[in-house]
Amino acid sequence: MTTSDPIQDLEGGRRASAIRILVISLLAVAIVVLLLLKDLKAIQAFISDNGAMGLGVGVLVYGLLGATLVPTEPLTILIGAAFNPLIATIAASLGNLLAALIEYYLGNKISNAANFMKMREKLPFGLGKMPMTSPIFLIFGRMVPGYGPKLVSVLGGMYHVPLGLYLWTTAIPTVLGAALFAYGGFGILQLFHLR
Repeated sequence: MTTSDPIQDLEGGRRASAIRILVISLLAVAIVVLLLLKDLKAIQAFISDNGAMGLGVGVLVYGLLGATLVPTEPLTILIGAAFNPLIATIAASLGNLLAALIEYYLGNKISNAANFMKMREKLPFGLGKMPMTSPIFLIFGRMVPGYGPKLVSVLGGMYHVPLGLYLWTTAIPTVLGAALFAYGGFGILQLFHLR
């Protein structure tokens, strides 16, 4: 890991290029998300009716939605109801890991386009004071409700956290959260006889 500050490293044309990439990427994701949300019932039916191919589409939808502020938990519950909680946990984990990689990539391409460092300082339990490569920061920072996962992903990309370290520390809270929603949602559906 380099000791330089990536926010200071980008100058002039490189900074403008990074911001341009960020804006284009965010616009592309926003357009796809709007198209997905427009016909969500058809997507739900497709996932339910098409087995493995439907799950593959579900994972891609997770990746796209997870890279935005649109929550993916309803999709986890839907897949749990259509298949089973274990399949939903796996699909949500893979999809949210894909989303985390997209956020990491975007963080790798931007500089100070957003005020991420001030958000990092506000993390609870002293997490913001830990080094970016600390597994404790990478795991527990992702568990902070709201902005935690996005912040850790973007900062991980900005500070070039080694990809192997980033992936395994992302997988732990992602799989735990996916299992919580998949099994919890499945249980609620069973409780109210909706499945």
